[in-house]
Amino acid sequence: MPDLSLVMLGAGSSSRFKSLVKKQWLRLGHTPLWLYATNRISQQVDFAKIIVVCAEDEIEYMKLFSDEITFVKGGATRQESLMNALLHVNTKKVLVSDVARACISTDMLERILHVKNADIVVPYLNVSDTVVYGESTINRDDVKLIQTPQLSITKVLKEALSSEIIYTDDSSAIKVHGGKVAYVLGSKEAQKLTFENDLEIISQLDAPSSDIFVGNGFDVHAFEENKEMWLGGIKIDVPYGFKAHSDGDVAIHALIDALLGAIGAGDIGGLFPDTDNKYKDIDSKLLLEEVVKFINNIGYEIINCDITIMAEKPKLMQYKLAMRKTIANILKKDLIHVNIKATTTEKLGFVGREEGVGVSATTTLKYHNWKKVL
Repeated sequence: MPDLSLVMLGAGSSSRFKSLVKKQWLRLGHTPLWLYATNRISQQVDFAKIIVVCAEDEIEYMKLFSDEITFVKGGATRQESLMNALLHVNTKKVLVSDVARACISTDMLERILHVKNADIVVPYLNVSDTVVYGESTINRDDVKLIQTPQLSITKVLKEALSSEIIYTDDSSAIKVHGGKVAYVLGSKEAQKLTFENDLEIISQLDAPSSDIFVGNGFDVHAFEENKEMWLGGIKIDVPYGFKAHSDGDVAIHALIDALLGAIGAGDIGGLFPDTDNKYKDIDSKLLLEEVVKFINNIGYEIINCDITIMAEKPKLMQYKLAMRKTIANILKKDLIHVNIKATTTEKLGFVGREEGVGVSATTTLKYHNWKKVL
């Protein structure tokens, strides 16, 4: 087994990317960027272990893409994220890269891995333009633009990062720690995707798939006397509500299930279990907002939704437009793309006996097309 591990850092909030979609979740076909970048390296080099550092709320979803990768929760800083990953590394050497560097070439990897007698091997780019630091023009031959992946002696890297000083890359920490740094030529293709206008970096890669994803959701709640009724995100003027752990908004619960179904992310009970007291009597609109944010973060756009409310009571004609407006605002969609229907069950079943309400919801989603901004 090779005495080398791979760590891919991808826990950042992608705030400088200025997009609803986190850059690590841009799709190439159906493949998210974080997986593409990881596979591109791991298919060229044999590793004992592959670790991807990610946001905590994305770990379970990311596990659906691979059972060969160890997923680790990121920290507040790059350094903290890397330290979390290094807790899982027991090989002599570790190669650390960023999921935002999707185009690491074989030649670049070979140059990095070829160096033997160094505590860390660092790829860099030369600077061709004049460089001014403060008020002084400095020798551009003395300037290096540092890239990843960087190859480190694991023990040395762990010791170097065990400091209160925050470093922007591994080589800075090891250099201060007194370690030996070797530099090799990097590649312009390995430039990091940081801002939205950097998308030109990956423009040669596949566009996202144009497939449409459909999700269905169904939920029911029984009535409970002397409780406020919230349905479709608005308050209904009746003297009873729904028996539930949350506010019982059965329409929003069905919609959440439909949205989660479209992206293959389980169901509402998995995300917001009724055994957790923090969801006791919670406004379901807050849950929907959280789900919509997650959907956008991982690379999807909502196209439309269609909700059917099955109820003998209360009568909902006067409330349907307000429901549409409320839900459309949360989904960030035009009103025409959010449909609300109300029907009875012709006195049949628990709905017909006026014991509760059932709701069916259908949604369609697509991948965010990052190619459109090029």
